[in-house]
Amino acid sequence: MRFELILAVRFLREGRFQTLLTLAGVAVGVGVIVFLSALISGLQTSLVANTLGSQPHVVIRPQDAVARRMLEEGTDKVAARVEGAAQRPQKIPDWPANLGRVERVPGVVATSPIAAGAAFAVKGDVSKAVALRGVDPARFDRIVDVTGRLKSGAFRLEGNDVVLGIGLAADLGLSVGDKLRLVTEGGRSDVFTVGGLFDLGAKDLNERWVLSSLRNAQTLLNLEDGITSIEVRVDAIFEADRMADEISDRTGLVAETWMQINRQLLVGLKSQSASSWMIQFFVVLAVALGIASMLVVSVVQKSREIGILKAIGTSTGQTMGVFLLQGTILGLAGSALGCGLGALLALLFRSMALAPDGSPVFPVDLTWTRFVAASAVATVVGVVAAVAPARRAARLDPAEVIRYG
Repeated sequence: MRFELILAVRFLREGRFQTLLTLAGVAVGVGVIVFLSALISGLQTSLVANTLGSQPHVVIRPQDAVARRMLEEGTDKVAARVEGAAQRPQKIPDWPANLGRVERVPGVVATSPIAAGAAFAVKGDVSKAVALRGVDPARFDRIVDVTGRLKSGAFRLEGNDVVLGIGLAADLGLSVGDKLRLVTEGGRSDVFTVGGLFDLGAKDLNERWVLSSLRNAQTLLNLEDGITSIEVRVDAIFEADRMADEISDRTGLVAETWMQINRQLLVGLKSQSASSWMIQFFVVLAVALGIASMLVVSVVQKSREIGILKAIGTSTGQTMGVFLLQGTILGLAGSALGCGLGALLALLFRSMALAPDGSPVFPVDLTWTRFVAASAVATVVGVVAAVAPARRAARLDPAEVIRYG
């Protein structure tokens, strides 16, 4: 192998300009792969994190009320018309037991019982329609990081404390320590104290959400000691559909995932991934063609030397090994340069566009696995691209190329 390696390096050095051009092509190709994959992955991670930062991965709720058929007036006949049932907040049956079943599903990392319903927030002569959500602060904080997004106050729901969004607080002129009245269906109402203000990064949530203790929400919504849903966080977000099916099988309840709620987001993520893979495929193809064409030219240029080597006893396997090693060297050296180029491009691109808070508008995901994968692809492509030129060199007839070369 030492003989083949020495000869491969010598051939590469003699074709200096061609070698440099091929190395540059491989480096640019690997750099594009690293940069593109890091950018797409970073954007997807940021998009998913921002979208799912204020919502659970799985929402478990009771079955919808079933529609009922109408009787024709004055007869016992059933009319063809079906009247849809009004969907009012329904309680999850035996929720502590169902909560335990959900928590035992592999991959579930956090659960939170929720008592939710519509209400009006009243301050003076101003009222706003809100979504009242009764939660256990410790559990809910693991689903939605309210504590990390507080603008003022604290996420404590003791007594009659509530926490609400900054948009709703601005609409009603509220700040921490102020009072407001919550009124629900049936005229149930109570006065609460604003204990904290949050900014979840979503205008609708900031203008509508009011978080209270589970007990207070149950009383106002006339749920007794029941809950309306269980919110779940899982460790593998793209496995949420599978986990939801398992949860439904165990509990008999409806389990809706973030993928079903955010179908357009999921389609966008899949489109981004498909575009990225397509671009990378064509880049790899271009790299392979560049290495192969360079080695084919080398075979033509070095045909006389190859013929002499074969005439003095160099085997067919050794001849092929010389060109396979050239492809390997080009792949390894080009991938090393390309990884550095890709990382530099990604870091420059990230630093060029910054949000007002100083965070990058285009985050990049540079991990060691990304560099290893790109290097492995470039090296394998280099070896595969060298196969055809190597076979051509091995088939050369020494007598013919020495005589006519």
